[in-house]
Amino acid sequence: MVRAIDFEIRCAGLADVQEIAAAHLDSIRSIGALYYPAEVVSDWGARVNGDLYVEAMARGEVFFIAIGERGGQPEVLGFSSHRIDEAQHRVAVYVRGEAARRGVGSALFRSAEAAAIAAGATSIHIDASLAAVEFYKANGFEEVGRGKHRLWSGRSMACVFMRKKLASTGRSVAV
Repeated sequence: MVRAIDFEIRCAGLADVQEIAAAHLDSIRSIGALYYPAEVVSDWGARVNGDLYVEAMARGEVFFIAIGERGGQPEVLGFSSHRIDEAQHRVAVYVRGEAARRGVGSALFRSAEAAAIAAGATSIHIDASLAAVEFYKANGFEEVGRGKHRLWSGRSMACVFMRKKLASTGRSVAV
C-alpha cells in the first residue's frame, strides 16, 4: 500500500524554476526510464534547466507546483503547466518518482485544467509520454493518435496524442 503524503499546491514563479527543473529531471529519470531506453531518457532530460521555465513563463505559460517535505525541508514534488499553442490549450504534468500514485499529479492536473478553463478552453490537448498515458486516461483524456516527439538531439520519442473535452461553460437558450 502506498502511503499518502502531505503537500500543497501553489502558482509557481521565477524563484521556483530550479526546483521545477529538479522535479522534472527526477520524473524523467525515475518514471520515464521505465518506458524508454537510456539514450532517449538522456536526451529527454539533457536540456532541462531553470532557463527552460523562465522562457516558458515569459511566453505566458502558467506553472503550478506541489510542495511537500523531505527530511524536514520543503521540496517541489512536481509541477503542472497550462499554455496556449497555435490556438490549442495544452497542459503538462510531471511528478518525482517518490510522489507518483499519491494524488500529487492529479491535484496538479486539476490546477492546470482550471487555468485552461479560466482561459476559455473547450478542450485540452497533450502529447503524452508512454509513461503518462494511463495517468491522463484516469483524468478524462482520450487517445486521438500515436506518433513521435522529436527531441533536441533529433532522436525520436514515441508519444500518444490525447484530448480531453471540457464541459461547455456557455448557457444554452431554449427556443
